[in-house]
Amino acid sequence: QVQLVESGGGLVQAGGSLRLSCVTTGRTFSLYTMAWFRQAPGKEREFVAFISWSGATYYADSVKGRFTISRDNAKNTVFLQMNSLKPEDTAVYYCAQQRGSRTTPRRSEYEYDYWGQGTHVTVSS
Repeated sequence: QVQLVESGGGLVQAGGSLRLSCVTTGRTFSLYTMAWFRQAPGKEREFVAFISWSGATYYADSVKGRFTISRDNAKNTVFLQMNSLKPEDTAVYYCAQQRGSRTTPRRSEYEYDYWGQGTHVTVSS
């Protein structure tokens, strides 16, 4: 059974940093694209970043230059380093694993079949 468990969320002041982690079990981690999504209060869930099984990365324009996604295949873990945080980054952050191994990475949430429970990030002004 595939499980994804996020950690690292919390309360931080604007301009601060947080590092989110997501540990996965159940499938050969190195073969799958991993992504981070977020959902702010009253808004739809949105794409943040992905890192493909081959290491390629892609970011939403809103976080480009501030957030960095990375992975450690030996630890079955994906990370999201968030710097220069803004109040508008406040959301529940979810990691997700894309459906199918070694497939073309996508930004649509419908391409991801396993999700973590989410971790809250609150950025105060």
